[in-house]
Order: sequence, then structure tokens, then C-alpha cells
Amino acid sequence: MFKSSRKNIINFILLAGSLVLVFNFLSCFKNPTQKIFKPHLSFISLIKRELSGIVFYHRNMARAEGLQNDIDLLRWRLFDLREIAQENDRLKNLFNFKRKSSLRLVAARVIGRAVDSWSSSVIINKGRYNGIKSKMVVISSQGLVGSIVETTDDTSKVLLINDPNQGISSIVQRSRQEGLVNGTLGTNLIMRYLPDDAQIMVGDIIITSELSQMYPKGLLLGRVVNIGREFSGLNRYALVKPAVDLANIEEVLVIIP
Repeated sequence: MFKSSRKNIINFILLAGSLVLVFNFLSCFKNPTQKIFKPHLSFISLIKRELSGIVFYHRNMARAEGLQNDIDLLRWRLFDLREIAQENDRLKNLFNFKRKSSLRLVAARVIGRAVDSWSSSVIINKGRYNGIKSKMVVISSQGLVGSIVETTDDTSKVLLINDPNQGISSIVQRSRQEGLVNGTLGTNLIMRYLPDDAQIMVGDIIITSELSQMYPKGLLLGRVVNIGREFSGLNRYALVKPAVDLANIEEVLVIIP
């Protein structure tokens, strides 16, 4: 039965091939002859297309796979180019800030983050070999980032301003109202010890004050987003959104005294 079926397939292919030859022969005739055989020629063209599809199926499939691989490669290259472009923009902003600043600055890249849930810190790729020491201030072109708490020969640990162990003497830029800014491990900072009649409102800009023992005066901390009252009822507090996106920071500047 298998042999009979195989024989039928071979006969069909031979018949189809003969029809293709007849079609090619008739194509040499003039238009009147073609009009007579037009219905038959259409059927033959259909068979010819189907046979071509069978014959060239594997070749077309290989070509399709090759094209898909090329598309995937180009897609990855485009992704890399976008990443490089974004990095170049960040570094350009950092370089311009460093060039215009009167401070002595060392640029560094963030290479690690704290794995615990009770502190907020990052690791940068510069250390003692680059003149970096503990208690040095870390900033970005957007504002204050934190301070150096540990160093090795080629890396340093930066305690971010949203860490609860940070306490920064600050003032409201508009009214010069003083307060103490602490980290909360969340997206916002909190400015405490504000008197009941404190001159502060949502939208005010908060900067470091001259009372800070570590941080230079005038560094941008963030902007007030909410104001509330302490549980004691004696003081008010303000929630401050940091000027720097601390969760996604990639490059920083270390101030060298």
C-alpha cells in the first residue's frame, strides 16, 4: 500500500511537471492561443506555485531563521546604543557641574547597594587610592547624596541621606527656618523640630545650613511635599522629597576638602 501511494505521488509530480512544460511551451504562442488555454494555464500556474513552495520550503525556512537572528542582534545593538546614550547624557551633566563648581570633586560610579533593610547605602568604585576618606560629602548634579562612612583602597561606602542614622542641619531657603532633616528609609526625608509658628509651606526648598558640622552650607536636599504635627503636639514636621533619585543613582561626586 505504501509503495502504491509513493507511486501515485511520483506520477502526480511527473504529471505536474509535464503540465509546467506545456505551459512554458504555450507561453511562446500568441495571444489568441493563450486566450483559449487561459483557464487551463491558470490551473497550471497554481500547480507551479505549489510545487515551488514544496521545493523551496526548507530554503525559505532557513532564510527566515537567519533574518530573525539578524533582527534579534539589531534589537540588542539598539538597546546597547540607547544605554550608552543615556550614560553619556548623565556623564555630560556631571562633567558640566564639576567644571562650573568651585569645589574639588572626584567622580565615581555606584557599583553596589546595601542588602539589608535597616540601612540605606551604596558602594562606589573610588577609595583611598583616589584620596577619599571617611566623612567626606557625596553629591550629584541634582543635590546632596550622602557621606562616606567606610573606605578601602579602591572602594567606598556611602551612607545616603535617607538613612535613619543621618541627621542634617537644614533651613528653608525662602524663610530661613531651621530644622533637622533625618532619613526614613522611604522615598521621603523628614524635617523635625519645627516650632508651631514655623514659616514653612508645601513647595519650599530645603538646603543644608551653616550649623551642619559635616555638610557645606547651601547644598540642595529637596522640596517640601507635606506638613504635619508631632505626636507631642509641641512641634511640627515636614516631609521632604529628595532632589536626588536615591533609588536609581548611578554616578556621584565626592567633595575633597
